[in-house]
Amino acid sequence: MVAGRLTCVHRQRFDSIQHATRAIGDWISFYNNRRPHQALAMRTPAEAFRLAA
Repeated sequence: MVAGRLTCVHRQRFDSIQHATRAIGDWISFYNNRRPHQALAMRTPAEAFRLAA
């Protein structure tokens, strides 16, 4: 997760706290809901959570 997090914010200059908050929130949503994870059998964390519940 660290590599992805750094990709989101590393070398990116934000104009305001609101801009940073929005960009990081968008990245978290992508990471948890759209990006498949190899360790989760190519499921997203949200899918894996739903299956485990």
